[in-house]
Amino acid sequence: MSSLATGETKQVDSMLSDECPPMGIYETLYKFADSYGKFMGTEGTHPWSQGFPLTTPLEDFNGPELPSSVDVTWEDRFYPKAWGHPLLRAAIVDYYNTHYGTNIVPENVMIFAGGRPGIYTILAFLKKHVQVRIGNVEWPAYLDIMTQTNTNWQVVPFTKENNFHPPNSDYYSREGLNAKTHILPVISNPSNPTGHTRAGDELKELMEMAESNKNGILLDEAYEWFHTGSVSGLQYVQDLDNSNVFITGACTKGLQCPGIRVGWVVASKKNIETMANYSSFGMGGVSHPSQLYAVKLLEPSRVVQAKKAVEEHYNFQRERYGAAFKKMGLTVYTGNGGFYHWLELPEGLTSKEFNERLFKKGAAILCASDCDMARPHDKSEYTTPYERFFRFSFGPLLPKTFDGDIALFTEVYEAYKQEKGVQ
Repeated sequence: MSSLATGETKQVDSMLSDECPPMGIYETLYKFADSYGKFMGTEGTHPWSQGFPLTTPLEDFNGPELPSSVDVTWEDRFYPKAWGHPLLRAAIVDYYNTHYGTNIVPENVMIFAGGRPGIYTILAFLKKHVQVRIGNVEWPAYLDIMTQTNTNWQVVPFTKENNFHPPNSDYYSREGLNAKTHILPVISNPSNPTGHTRAGDELKELMEMAESNKNGILLDEAYEWFHTGSVSGLQYVQDLDNSNVFITGACTKGLQCPGIRVGWVVASKKNIETMANYSSFGMGGVSHPSQLYAVKLLEPSRVVQAKKAVEEHYNFQRERYGAAFKKMGLTVYTGNGGFYHWLELPEGLTSKEFNERLFKKGAAILCASDCDMARPHDKSEYTTPYERFFRFSFGPLLPKTFDGDIALFTEVYEAYKQEKGVQ
């Protein structure tokens, strides 16, 4: 008689790997829920750890309305094309060619279900002789993606001394490499979490390096609009189809629609073909209704209005939150892009302990240790050099909550300093 028939409990070993922890931001969200008893985002919570924008019109800065519906026909219930809907690919091509003077064509564009599936796909299909270079401080998900794809990566130092903004040449140093190794930097621009941005001559130089022999780049432009004058490395690319330049974008940040899960990669026709072949068996394309909604978001006159509103709204928020943090005595290392502040607590305090106190008040920040690309997933025997640093997000915050946000932050911060005897 089987153990199930006798009522005994049978423990079955999982066939899936145990080496798949949640991404750092989700670790924070789960800890917050355990501490506060509610999930972040519910009424009364303060999502300072969250990397999403406002999903309502930026009315104070004349932002456009967001579409409320999309028409779905019988054709949209077919399987989607592996490389993306023709209307959306055409809209993306028109966007880059209009705003950055490029000359890309639809065959240079691949649609994904958000930005990170595109990034995952690129790293998963890298050849073995390619080494990724990534800043010591970057978006937490890069670490998970590189780990799960067995990527060979080397960290580029981010320090106070280089203001968390190393020169382009640091990403392409060939010191210690053999002649067969190729280099692919992975850079978020503007940076998540520091807000530092490569623009103008610096960005032009970066793309020239990326097109050089044995080089490439994966430039994540999720925060492209969150800078005075939007930035795209694509405008400086001389020969896309004979390069290993990968530009990623999405509807997630500037277009204010993370929930529709639409992103894209712009690259050479050959590299797009490889990714589309993968989609034919590994992804199956992206939802037609979501892609058609994205087409509406990219309507040319709407884009002009939205870009201006996003820039002005988030510049306003960045400036006043930064001024408030400086007034408190925090050290601010933030650049001039994105919707985060990169902050350092005084000596004697740590972001982990600070967060534990914020949890009790229904708030959370993101500890810098989760942005540390040098750390292993098992942090038990690793001491991060960024234990006093953290990322504060003003992305989802309404202008009217500013006074309340700063009052709550100050209350917890001052109590923590007093507890630790820090001036």
